[in-house]
Amino acid sequence: MFLNQENQSAEVTFILSGFSEYPELQLPLLLVFLTVYTVTVLGNLGVVLTIKLSPSLHTPMYFFLSHLSFADFCYSTVVIPKLLENLVVEDRTVSFTGCILQFFFACMFVVTETYMLAAMAYDRFVAVCSPLLYAAVMSQKRCSLLVAVSYSWSVACSLTYTYFLLTLSFCGSNIINNFVCEYSAIVAVSCSDPYISQEVLLVSATFNEVSSLMIILTSYVFIFITVMKMPSTGGRHKAFSTCASHLTAVTIFHGTILFLYCVPNSKSSWLMVKVASVFYTVVIPMLNPLIYSLRNKDVKESVKKLINIKLFCEKV
Repeated sequence: MFLNQENQSAEVTFILSGFSEYPELQLPLLLVFLTVYTVTVLGNLGVVLTIKLSPSLHTPMYFFLSHLSFADFCYSTVVIPKLLENLVVEDRTVSFTGCILQFFFACMFVVTETYMLAAMAYDRFVAVCSPLLYAAVMSQKRCSLLVAVSYSWSVACSLTYTYFLLTLSFCGSNIINNFVCEYSAIVAVSCSDPYISQEVLLVSATFNEVSSLMIILTSYVFIFITVMKMPSTGGRHKAFSTCASHLTAVTIFHGTILFLYCVPNSKSSWLMVKVASVFYTVVIPMLNPLIYSLRNKDVKESVKKLINIKLFCEKV
């Protein structure tokens, strides 16, 4: 039975409707998304290279940030090029294999980002609450372990979801009312009973969201308590400023996820889901490097030093 479904799925094609119902917006959307993708690629790769080339940024916080930027770059590269293609061509079909692969990698990097933000919250907790033990607790070995666990768990989640998608059968209309091959949208167009597939997604996604949020919220509760006990206003401001960029990124990322959780699964809400999906898949990967570069003094100073070194080398 599974082999029959697999053979059937190999011949299946999907149509990503995207924003086809707004033909007059195709060109403006193309220009906007192309600009956003360019900023995303330059911003995230710029952060990765700046951290790698600047010895002053070789700390646990920036080690996690480099992996966060890498995940954002990969995630946007999995999603946006296909979105741009569908805004240009009339044929918006995508093969079953192509759709599954897009979902697999998109899911992997989203889950990675979820736990990378949690690891960064734990790093800030140790830095603020136990500064004398920071070097010992956040050793290179432990940081590498946290990153490895994040990637490993994300691969495990993606493989699990993909397995259940491969057990589905498809017939009739396979129009996905979105611009990306998203799990629920693929399940919605299948002929199989969606109950098990939907329950697997619900349980796993809830676990990922709740567990990562618990780590983040617990870390910030202890950070807040510790900061409020500090006698000097300057000390409080410095402690809060080190967490500001991360807290902003967490609020935007998890706020969007929780919003999508709250949107009812009905035909009347599809436009709202699309708009939230654009923010989640396109805008957030662009915002993270801007948040960490514009609000981070260390990153800005490192970028200036690298530019000055390059200008000096060119003059010589």
